Amino acid sequence: MKKLVTAAALLIALPLAALAQERATTKEAEAMVHRAVEFLKKEGKEKAFATFSDPKGPFTYRDLYIVAYGIDGKCLAHGAKKERIGKNLIDDKDADGKKFVKERVEIAKKDGKGWQEYKFTNPATNAIELKVAYFEKVGDVILASGAYKP
Repeated sequence: MKKLVTAAALLIALPLAALAQERATTKEAEAMVHRAVEFLKKEGKEKAFATFSDPKGPFTYRDLYIVAYGIDGKCLAHGAKKERIGKNLIDDKDADGKKFVKERVEIAKKDGKGWQEYKFTNPATNAIELKVAYFEKVGDVILASGAYKP
């Protein structure tokens, strides 16, 4: 009986361990934004936005991806949800009613960069989860990436 309980516990723990390994960290999200800033500066908007929006490209890692917004809240690139590209998301709300895009734009205008917490659907789990995002303003573009928290 003890072996059966141990085996069952392992079967439950293994998928949870795999899920934990799939999750990126906030440090990795910040580093991805820094790389995206350099890529945008070097390659220009057209190439950068296409690259950021490629779910199999260099700016998608585990559950991290890059999102680019105009200073008006229009989505210019999205590494996980192409259907958001071209839409003005300034009034989008998270599960708690927080206007996270508007807040991000306001912080970026004022400080040039920042951190933010909000809830968003994790593409790896399809569940609404707490996300901690880092973002930077580059000219009239805001680049963001965030790590999901369990």
